Amino acid sequence: MITPRSARVPLLAAWWLIIAFATAPAAGSATAAQSPPPRLASLEIDIWPDYDRRAALVILKAELAPDVALPAAMSIRIPASSGGPAAVAFADEAKTGLFNLQHERSLDDGFVTLRFQAPQRRIHVEFYDPIATENIRHSYRYVWPGNLEAERVSVRLQEPAGASAIEVRPDLGAGADGPDGLVYRTRTLGRLEAGAKLPIEVSYTKRDSRTSTEIMGLKAQPAPAPQDARESPPDIPSWVFGLVSVTLVSMLAVGLTLWWYRRTASLPAARKGGERFCTRCGAGMAADHRFCAKCGARGQE
Repeated sequence: MITPRSARVPLLAAWWLIIAFATAPAAGSATAAQSPPPRLASLEIDIWPDYDRRAALVILKAELAPDVALPAAMSIRIPASSGGPAAVAFADEAKTGLFNLQHERSLDDGFVTLRFQAPQRRIHVEFYDPIATENIRHSYRYVWPGNLEAERVSVRLQEPAGASAIEVRPDLGAGADGPDGLVYRTRTLGRLEAGAKLPIEVSYTKRDSRTSTEIMGLKAQPAPAPQDARESPPDIPSWVFGLVSVTLVSMLAVGLTLWWYRRTASLPAARKGGERFCTRCGAGMAADHRFCAKCGARGQE
């Protein structure tokens, strides 16, 4: 049975729309899909007790692996006792400075979870955490929650100015003088699997109540610059790409449908009494003619 031409147009349009939605990513599914956390090429954990306030300044410096596509959706958890981050920033490829990174935060199970789109591979997070004090003995414990896999992890401790009897776990070895006059202990621990926690414990004796910056006459770390201080790629939600794909393919389908309709509309319908028409140019053909008298095309048998 031959489908009438009037019924073919909506059927063809529906077919093209089915192809469009089947081949293009849907907007809803793009946001609902949960991709695995990105892998880190390196992670440096800096702990500076009593640096510029009576608390431990913790600095997390993460670099995404080279095969991670940018921008990358990331989440980093910091202790809820910190009250939130002091800075969430990224560094450009030239390492010319730090720039504020827009982020969302939520409180869950003793952690503040920071969620953001990383526009570059180097991420910088700072927060202050309270230090436990008992007379002149100070102690601090930080635990990396292990929600990200890292190929290389290193820990660096800045010894507080005026501190003595310093103990740290894991053992970071002997310290070395830094350019600011403070002593730093550093050790590379190697690979850290996803889900593996890393506890770091520091204790020391300190009789001077002043901070390291006060004792040494140092300036505090500069704050990250606003994100709009440089040209950086905007954070485009993944569902936008899906919506654009669906729109473009749908427009192509409609265009092809209109072209097909206009082409077939110019062909005359089959005539009664056995008269035929040319499938190339549409001219009428007698029933006993094998070739079109107008264009010479072979007629249907």
